[in-house]
Amino acid sequence: MHRAAPLHQGRPHHHDDRAAARDRRHGEQPEWEPEPRPRPLLQEQPALERPPDLRPVEQRLCPHRPGRVEHAAGRVDHLREGLPARREETGPLVERLEALGAEVVECPLIEIERTSDDPVDAAGYDWVVVTSPNGAAELARRGRNLPRLAAVGPGTAEALREHGLEPSFVPAESSQEGLLRDFPRPTGRVLFAAAEGARRTAIDGLGADHIPLYRTRLLEPEPPDGDVVVLASGSAARAYAGIGGRAPAVSIGAATSRVARACGLTVVAEAGSHDLAGLVSAVSDLMNSGRS
Repeated sequence: MHRAAPLHQGRPHHHDDRAAARDRRHGEQPEWEPEPRPRPLLQEQPALERPPDLRPVEQRLCPHRPGRVEHAAGRVDHLREGLPARREETGPLVERLEALGAEVVECPLIEIERTSDDPVDAAGYDWVVVTSPNGAAELARRGRNLPRLAAVGPGTAEALREHGLEPSFVPAESSQEGLLRDFPRPTGRVLFAAAEGARRTAIDGLGADHIPLYRTRLLEPEPPDGDVVVLASGSAARAYAGIGGRAPAVSIGAATSRVARACGLTVVAEAGSHDLAGLVSAVSDLMNSGRS
């Protein structure tokens, strides 16, 4: 059963109550006010609370009893300059998790904003380092005179290829530390194309120039009720912890796991590869461990 809440694709032409409530949360005045609903003649009975499931998460996610998986790494765009949240970004993960027998609830936690529409001229650089699929999309849109490209992991490498850009280097470990350790020497002149406020481990280690292609904003939705949450970035982990989410987490990699634990979340599984296949495999292994 698919109970996914759709990712918002910008403000629709026909608003509903949720759109108005969203505008108020972000300090915007809605362009309309919904008509008040009539009061019921009889007092409504409170909804019955589901009794807590005290079994280990592995048993709750056993394929014989499909669990509820919160896909809490979605992106939403409601600002004019924001990057659109395309269904194809999350659809494959949702479909593959559902194929495992999980009930998936999508919970957008971050939004991505472009920093500029100006071209990024990489003439004179020997390398451009890209650290995320969002960075890959922006570099494909704005990049000019691109030299050799380095991707921080297989997910970013695949995103580059989808835009017709072939990476020349992908480290064995999908992290800034792995990138810095395995980067071809001599490094030459490096442009680090990443998010605003990115960690400076690789930037400083490579003596690179940093150009922020986008910024990440944390959202504050109500945390859904789930047996496990899938986290695809450190920003999603911070946002999930910030709204009071406490479900055990499946993380896309070591860096996201570190952020999640630092925020007080419990990481019960970590992807072996920093991509969609790794996330799905980690959830599958967790579910299968509940059979015993």
